[in-house]
Amino acid sequence: AKSSDTPIHFAKGALTSTITGKLKPNENEHWYRFNAGSGQYTVINIAPLAGKGIGTSETANVGVLQMPNGTQDGTKGGIIYQGCLPASGDYRLRIARNLMATQGKTAGYSVEIMILPKYASESLCEYL
Repeated sequence: AKSSDTPIHFAKGALTSTITGKLKPNENEHWYRFNAGSGQYTVINIAPLAGKGIGTSETANVGVLQMPNGTQDGTKGGIIYQGCLPASGDYRLRIARNLMATQGKTAGYSVEIMILPKYASESLCEYL
């Protein structure tokens, strides 16, 4: 993880965290980071940034999860990652605009991240 990445915080005992942001017209991506353990079941979902006065005409809907070893997994959202994390360590999350489908305006996003604790992940992960 790089020091410029924005840390993702989970409240004590919480399974989910939601981050929101906007890519300015000259920005193509934002990076976030979180620490998690091997075998924790995780879902990352990108939704449009909605709400009175904060909504944007474009959505940054491309998400890439970078594993501690540097490999990457991701796609266009909705759900950009769903599965059991492969390793313990620092994960980086890149939220970016779809350059082919946007006009370079301000692009908002709301990202939900759910990470189950190890004990709740075991029954899900043993079959994956």
